[in-house]
Amino acid sequence: MRIDGQRESGNIEDRRGMGPARMGRAGGLSIGTIVLALAISYFTGANPLTVLNMITGVQSMTDTMAPSAPSESGPVGAPSDDLGKFASIVLADTETTWQTLLGPQYEDPRMVLFTGAVQSACGTASSAVGPFYCPGDRRVYLDLAFFNEMEQRLGAAGDFAQAYVIAHEVGHHVQNLLGVAEKVHRLQRQVSEAEGNALSVRMELQADCYAGVWGHHAKRERNLIEPGDFEEGLRAAAAIGDDRLQQLSRGQVQPESWTHGSSEQRMTWLKRGLESGDPAVCNTFEANQL
Repeated sequence: MRIDGQRESGNIEDRRGMGPARMGRAGGLSIGTIVLALAISYFTGANPLTVLNMITGVQSMTDTMAPSAPSESGPVGAPSDDLGKFASIVLADTETTWQTLLGPQYEDPRMVLFTGAVQSACGTASSAVGPFYCPGDRRVYLDLAFFNEMEQRLGAAGDFAQAYVIAHEVGHHVQNLLGVAEKVHRLQRQVSEAEGNALSVRMELQADCYAGVWGHHAKRERNLIEPGDFEEGLRAAAAIGDDRLQQLSRGQVQPESWTHGSSEQRMTWLKRGLESGDPAVCNTFEANQL
């Protein structure tokens, strides 16, 4: 990506090195949820599908909690280290895109950088959860060490792969502003577990598509994208597909337990956003086929 000289966001809160006073439940809409389930099942021997369902249930509860003030705060503004600056530039560019597309309806989220664990309005989360968005305080939470995990354990390397992670979580913020998140969580409380999982898949795929919408505008309007960048993003989407992670963990795939979508589905919806740049193509909830 061509990021030299690009604007950095002021909506960054740097809590790195500031661990929370206590550990509790993890919350938010996390792109790393399945990675966490895989790790837990590996070290405990528990069925990864059971772990996935447990985590999803916790997310459904914490996403609807009343907002509460974080127990700590850090310096606000663009960080000075290279990786922090990169995250800040990507966040700033998503701000530009969504301010243009949504107008006054869009309110910038804040990104919290942390290490180890963090307190949010959705509860206390370990970095093992991966990046997540908390609707209660409208913040994206990111431990930058997750990018190393993506590259070393999942084979998803590259700066655009990292940018895709951030843009995906910002996509959840867009869903929150548009009322999609609230509707989905309300429906999930009224249906079976399998039907709730299916709704979660559609929500995650829409966030993937929104990430692609940002990528399209970053390329067309600001020339941030270099050859091979979009391919990095698509490889990252494939690396975190439910089917791939289930196959790696237990050697079998059970679609009824998916919460984020298959590798093919994630690539498909990311690509739709990348090619069109139009949020209207991201309506996964009315798609007959994902």
